[in-house]
Amino acid sequence: MFRIRKVPDARAPANRVAVAEAQEILRAQFPGMNPGEIDDLPVKLEDPFAQRFVAELFVAEDARAHVRAAAVLLYDPELAFAFLDMLSVSPKVKAGSGIGGAVYERLRLEASELGAQGLYFECLPDDPEQSPDDDIRKQNIDRLRFYEQFGARPITGTAYETPLKPGDTDVPHLVFDGLDRHDLPDAGRLAAIVRAILERKYGDLCPPDYVEAVVASVRDGGYALRPPRYRKAGAPKAPLGGPRLIPLVVNDRHDIHHVRERGYVESPVRISAILGELDASGLFARQEPQHYPDHWIREVHDPRLVDYLKTACAEAPENTSVYPYVFPVRNATRRPKERSVLAGYWCIDTFTPINRNAWPAARRAVDCVLTAADAVIAGASGAYALVRPPGHHAEYRTFGGFCYVCNCAVAANYLSRYGRVAILDIDYHHGNGQQDIFYERPDVLTVSIHGHPSFAYPYFTGFKDETGRGAGAGFNLNLPLPESVTPDKYRDTLEVALKRIDEFAPDFLVLSLGFDTGRGDPTGTWSNRAEDFRKIGARIAEVGLPTVVVQEGGYRIRTLGTNARNFFTGFAGAAGPVRDKRRTTSAAPARRVWRTTLQPEDPAQIRALVAATDRFSAEEIAIAEELAVERIERGRASGYEFVLVSDGNRLAGYTCYGRIPGSETSWDLYWIAVAPALQGKGLGAQLMARTEDAIRRAGGMKVYIDTSTGPAYAATRVFYARQGYHLAAEFPNFYRAGDGKAVYTKNVTAPE
Repeated sequence: MFRIRKVPDARAPANRVAVAEAQEILRAQFPGMNPGEIDDLPVKLEDPFAQRFVAELFVAEDARAHVRAAAVLLYDPELAFAFLDMLSVSPKVKAGSGIGGAVYERLRLEASELGAQGLYFECLPDDPEQSPDDDIRKQNIDRLRFYEQFGARPITGTAYETPLKPGDTDVPHLVFDGLDRHDLPDAGRLAAIVRAILERKYGDLCPPDYVEAVVASVRDGGYALRPPRYRKAGAPKAPLGGPRLIPLVVNDRHDIHHVRERGYVESPVRISAILGELDASGLFARQEPQHYPDHWIREVHDPRLVDYLKTACAEAPENTSVYPYVFPVRNATRRPKERSVLAGYWCIDTFTPINRNAWPAARRAVDCVLTAADAVIAGASGAYALVRPPGHHAEYRTFGGFCYVCNCAVAANYLSRYGRVAILDIDYHHGNGQQDIFYERPDVLTVSIHGHPSFAYPYFTGFKDETGRGAGAGFNLNLPLPESVTPDKYRDTLEVALKRIDEFAPDFLVLSLGFDTGRGDPTGTWSNRAEDFRKIGARIAEVGLPTVVVQEGGYRIRTLGTNARNFFTGFAGAAGPVRDKRRTTSAAPARRVWRTTLQPEDPAQIRALVAATDRFSAEEIAIAEELAVERIERGRASGYEFVLVSDGNRLAGYTCYGRIPGSETSWDLYWIAVAPALQGKGLGAQLMARTEDAIRRAGGMKVYIDTSTGPAYAATRVFYARQGYHLAAEFPNFYRAGDGKAVYTKNVTAPE
């Protein structure tokens, strides 16, 4: 069993491992390739301008997440073509495993969804006069036979196979795969594509006169696809694939958790009401839940809570529910011994029971959400975990609100190995579970639209001023609304939430989906109807993020299924290929905007930028934000000056500096930070140059910079040295034992 996924960069932990393992496979299978081509793979993934291609890495991973095959796809949005750069299976994989074919099928689908009007690649020749070595020619025949089953064949009638040196053999064909819908382009466009391949891919090998000769050979009526050699006449081609259906993972054990007490609205009929509408929609493909280990739960919940739930549920009397009735808040360190009394130690309310089936049902829900998470990791634009019991009220060390395990938090934490994650909670009630679990983490943004806690459960969280703490400050957004809200007002608030998510620029979205915002819901007071849910689903899909949708509330059975069907009709209708933040139709990067004046949103963006560098402590991150706030409040009297640069709406980098008190000519550089994706590309040097120029114009003569002598700051010290700074002093053990302070200085009286 294996899964195929796209690796967008080498920053997230799981992506770094995947890129490294893919490089090992490519080095082993392409020993004659320039090593730099493979070594530079991480840079190519993040910089679409390096070769004027958007590079995409796909890997096939086994059950242990080890890479067993790798492929690199290049895409040119201007010429609208894709180029298969490399595709290789690990030497450890047995022949006939089918992995290579599965990866190529995924590449064809990706190229089609990108809008490519054809997939091009190179294959060595299968004719004896062009490939005289029998063993090599046999391998070439096998490859061309493999690709021909998909309809891909060499282009004949051009000079593409011309040797660079007389007598060279095994010069590759240029192969074209029309992706089941495109013919070879006209001569002008094909010539442009050939030029792009030769100049961008092989510019260091192909001299200009060679490129011009090959391009000139592409003439109207002179080229064609070679007739099939290996596929029998009339044999069907391997299909590209039909519509992308939404993976649907249903908790097949939810109904064992059936609390029959009067008024308990979280009942099994909720799932059947939704499925009755969704099964007839034609939008979904069912997937069986896979089993995942408990450690994914323990990473977001107090292990003692997990142990209690497992044990207490297993020991509960048959057909009996135990409700908390004593809450030992006065001395939390002295836990009660009796199970029924201990329930109040872990629970936040009096209506979420412990019973024999609560834990098994909640545990299976976790398997469902992680199965859905793996579906989006593998390339689905969205996947739906239809589960109960719900989860978004379960905090790190408490359960409640019908919730035992915070399903969205488990999914978000799981996805965080592969990139940044945003959680959007659109249930009527505040998503206190996600907020609590990620309150001090900057890699997961939590956003919740909900009824104000002055009247809505859980009453004690969800206030607007709860924005995160420590490294997580600024990464929690609560949008509480009044009891009476029109659908238009609700969607206006949704726009605020989506704007914050866009600023965060996540790689994945986890949607905590509640239909209790619907008209007539017994637990809510708002008035969204079926058409409003359709608009909400469409708007969320338009964001273009791979989305794990997790079912939470919604208790009006009469309209529950209709609202769900309309939400996903909107979601599926607006969903397209997953947004690639690097992709652009222009060959030049977006224009950067430089400024020295702070804007109201800058302190939060500075905090997020500094936290994202993963270099500073929580205290240092807070100080960076405080300096910006002080500058806004006090102006130049604060003593702090700034140089900032933005890419679009996002802060790309900044410096904070100021005159040293008591000195007329000496200045301190307090902060310099560059967004991780832009580091190593010269932006830091530009920031330094602009800052030094501002200091010089203000009469400054010298700049001083303090930094750590620790190994983690070695690259920082090298950067300062490259900018012309020299070490002026060093103070051992200044910050802590073994960590000293280094002071660098530079004379800026004249350009250096």
